[in-house]
Amino acid sequence: MLLDKGADVNTQVVQMLLDKEVDVNAQGGVYGNALYAASEEGHGQVVQMLLDKEVDVNAQGGMYGNALQAASSIGNDEVVQMLLDKGADVNAQG
Repeated sequence: MLLDKGADVNTQVVQMLLDKEVDVNAQGGVYGNALYAASEEGHGQVVQMLLDKEVDVNAQGGMYGNALQAASSIGNDEVVQMLLDKGADVNAQG
């Protein structure tokens, strides 16, 4: 998985993986998927990088359901807005 719990985020490494066309929608690990992990941990820059790669904004993962729910749970307005701008479903069940 692109990101995992407790990992320090090095955006250069994330960009290298994205350049190699890593599957941004891969499922696995504690968070379920990379967008969920970046959203729950408040890594706005990584969220934007993933959104630019057409990640599934409504993918389910982790304890809150999806990335929008995860970002909302920690009160990260910036990430919430980014996800909404990309079409995150505010009515998704998680």
